[in-house]
Amino acid sequence: MASGGGTVASLWTEVNRCGHNGDFTRAIKAVNKILHEVKEDVTALHCKIVCLLQNGSFKEALNVMNTYSKILGSELIVFEKAYCEYRLNRVESALKTIEGVSEQTDKLKELYGQVLYRMERYDECKAVYTDLIRNSQDEYEEERKTNLSAVVAAMSTWEKASPDDLGLSETTYELSYNAACTLIGQGQLTEAMNKLQEAEELCRASLSEDLDITEEDIESELAVIHSQMAYVMQLQGRTEVALQLYNQVIKLKPSDVGLLAVTANNIITINKDQNVFDSKKKVKLTNADGVEYKLPKKQLQAIEFNKALLAMYTNQADQCRKLSSGLQSQNPGHPRPVLIQVAQLCREKQHSKAMELLQCFADQHPESASGIKLTMAQLYLTQGHVTKACDILRSIEDFKHKQGMISALVTMYNHEEDIDSAIDVFSQAIQHYQSEQPGSSIHLALVREAADFKLKYGRKKEAISDLEQLWKQNTNDIHTLAQLISAYSLVDQDKAKSLSKHLPSLESMSFNVDVDELENSHGANYVRKKAAKVPGDNLPKEQGLSLSILSLHSQGDIKKKRKKKKGKLPKNYDQTANPDQERWLPMRERTYYRGRKKGKKKEQVGKGTQGATSGAASDLDASKTANSPPTSPRPGSAQASASTSAPAASNVVPPRQQKPATAGPGARKKAPQKKKKGGKGGW
Repeated sequence: MASGGGTVASLWTEVNRCGHNGDFTRAIKAVNKILHEVKEDVTALHCKIVCLLQNGSFKEALNVMNTYSKILGSELIVFEKAYCEYRLNRVESALKTIEGVSEQTDKLKELYGQVLYRMERYDECKAVYTDLIRNSQDEYEEERKTNLSAVVAAMSTWEKASPDDLGLSETTYELSYNAACTLIGQGQLTEAMNKLQEAEELCRASLSEDLDITEEDIESELAVIHSQMAYVMQLQGRTEVALQLYNQVIKLKPSDVGLLAVTANNIITINKDQNVFDSKKKVKLTNADGVEYKLPKKQLQAIEFNKALLAMYTNQADQCRKLSSGLQSQNPGHPRPVLIQVAQLCREKQHSKAMELLQCFADQHPESASGIKLTMAQLYLTQGHVTKACDILRSIEDFKHKQGMISALVTMYNHEEDIDSAIDVFSQAIQHYQSEQPGSSIHLALVREAADFKLKYGRKKEAISDLEQLWKQNTNDIHTLAQLISAYSLVDQDKAKSLSKHLPSLESMSFNVDVDELENSHGANYVRKKAAKVPGDNLPKEQGLSLSILSLHSQGDIKKKRKKKKGKLPKNYDQTANPDQERWLPMRERTYYRGRKKGKKKEQVGKGTQGATSGAASDLDASKTANSPPTSPRPGSAQASASTSAPAASNVVPPRQQKPATAGPGARKKAPQKKKKGGKGGW
């Protein structure tokens, strides 16, 4: 026994030494030897579990804990068990294990915060980290502040919550990066970009102090900051610069699969329906193992939506329907999967099915009916059913009295020449604002637009009430008063006369304007020319407007009439003969046209070989010469046969010129050439 006790003591020494050196594999071997000597040793079992955790063997460690659960007890290994479940992505089990403990230690609270963050329960997670920072003082305070800032950034981004000022000093690049993410969630993009640049500088400064870290390691660490910079640029509309920065991050091949997935997804959103081959390559990065545990649900949802859209753009109809149906089953109340299915049906020209699908979803989910009905109206407009689109838009209670909706409805009804419906839209909107916001700027603007619209289409009687309401709001508006008097003149002339008393007098409306100076100013686009003087015209020159009027009248009287010249007649014109009734028609279309006479052909130019003329052809014709020898050769005369067998130049048919072939991209072949017929003839 003494020797056995000495062996166990030396093994414990070996375990302690390996633990300090970080050699946990050798430590496990020593612990196994101890357990072989002393079975069910609680301390040895606990050491073995810790060594397995350090080596990343979480399943094996969890099996040891489950096997010896009675010996170890639940309180001793609760942290180790919860940590194994957390690392194995069994978040629900880890939360249950932690909440089953009566009193939580600081390290258990740290793990509790991580679990809550993974489950996206940000309010509870924020409370845990706030309590830890307030009630603990150790070397891990900076890490806790970093985690707390990450929680605040997530709440700002995904829950659109306004963050509280927690007084976190941005002394590290992690804190600056999280502050930038918070600003992005609030929509402050310029400030967020400045924070990201500060985070980049802090990261370079802190990592360059370590001599063991290379430039590649620094760039790899900066990848997440650069990707977020590209996202801000993309939101600002600087897509080309953002795309370059995204591709730089992809080329670095960072180990974070979540970062790669988000970057690839953003590249796909920039490509849209263009460069689909690049998008199909990038989409593979979003399918890496472990992505679902690295990203929040909303990011994963966005990636799946983009996959379905990419399948639609690449004409993979079945794949698009499969992905959108899966998204709809996972998110039954979300309208986007239905919209993707509708878009695919429209690409297939199945508009009736698309409309039925939208109507069904709107009936089942009234909370999302507004956006769905807008899509239905758009589909009706693309098919040319303007009235149906107007009926759909007027059924949307949320947007019924919005200024943009009123403008769209009036424009569409005006296009269909349905003036009564357009006026009805104005009337309902005015009645709504009369009860909800009487006298507001929106209310008065609608009244003004309704009055102008009615006056434009001759509905002066209907415009009277609107004009009266506007004039009562501002009795100094002369333009409205004039419109009101004009409208009343058709209905009640006495009322029009009484209202005309409110018009200002001519003296109050007169302006001291020098007409000559105004006409001769540089800003005048047109200056009326003065009339030429007529002999005997002794009218005195007058100033101002009267001069222009006199000049206008006198110019019309002085203008001489030009005599019309008779047209020239042809030399062989016969006045007694009746003109041809078909003289305006082309010769071929006249009834008496009989076509060309088929007689001797005129000598045609260019029918011989190059350089030959028609006159030369007749000279070379031996049959026309007086002393022409017989055409058939004499028997035995080889010389005569040889002389007549040579073809004459005029009898050789020249080949037609071939047009050069148009070379496309990469084409280098020449156009095939025809062989020339005959001997010496040709070009």
